Amino acid sequence: MAPRLTVGGIVDVRRALWLGGAALLLALVALSAGWWLGQRGFGMAGADHSEQEALEQINLLREDLSSGKATASQQQRLLQLLLALQKNAEATALLERMADQQPDRWPLRLMLAELRRDQNDRSGAEREVRQLLNIKPDRIEALQLMALLQFEQGRGELAQSQLEAAHKAASNSGQPAGQPAEPAQQAQALQIGLLLADLLQRRGKLQEADQFYRKLAKDHPSSMEPSLALALLSHERGQTQVALNLLAEARKRLPDPQDPRLDQVAASWGLAPMREAANGKAPRAPSPLPTPGSGARPAPEPPAP
Repeated sequence: MAPRLTVGGIVDVRRALWLGGAALLLALVALSAGWWLGQRGFGMAGADHSEQEALEQINLLREDLSSGKATASQQQRLLQLLLALQKNAEATALLERMADQQPDRWPLRLMLAELRRDQNDRSGAEREVRQLLNIKPDRIEALQLMALLQFEQGRGELAQSQLEAAHKAASNSGQPAGQPAEPAQQAQALQIGLLLADLLQRRGKLQEADQFYRKLAKDHPSSMEPSLALALLSHERGQTQVALNLLAEARKRLPDPQDPRLDQVAASWGLAPMREAANGKAPRAPSPLPTPGSGARPAPEPPAP
């Protein structure tokens, strides 16, 4: 699943496209594939004897792989160990083999693309993503990574035009005139639209991004995501009251209006809890941010480009 805002856990939509670092994307895609890679270590980092055990396992698994005896689970285990020890070149070769052997498991191809990107092979990463898009042009995770790769290589205009086309296709695909879109189609159009608005913002087109977020909010009245993304944009532009108003608008779209998590977002931005501000009450001290594992998360600090 692509990183994005959900009711079950507030994630900074505005940064969804730009959280494409290997550690995060590999972890997310690995979960969707049904297993965990643990690229940056899995409890053995810093322990010399554990690293030695890992190396011994790698050698045994290499033997099984070279003799053709390695099962799919053994290949996955070898990949996990290689990534944990940051043997990325060998991991890339293994992942390419796995992706070719199991073409129906699209997350493997996406992981391969991200590994190539992590090694500054952006042209190779693009090649892998194009294979996914040739099969399913509206695969949101592939669109996300492709836009990121193109932006990083100075082709933001191309990324924008492709997302615009994908959003138009998702918004109109197979829908009779005057008939409401299916929920799955609406969700797809919203996800692509959020990526497009995010890209517009990253390209410095703030007014266009603002207008497009508002269009998404109008087109998807049951979703709080466009309003929350627009609130962050307003906050970053120093428009505090506008940001609070937009957070209040996002609250109206929550299944439970008393859900405290949007207050936590406001607190993480250094703003007064919006229910008190909206009611004209004196703001109280912000409530403490949720502890790890509590289920709710404030918007994270934006990563470096």
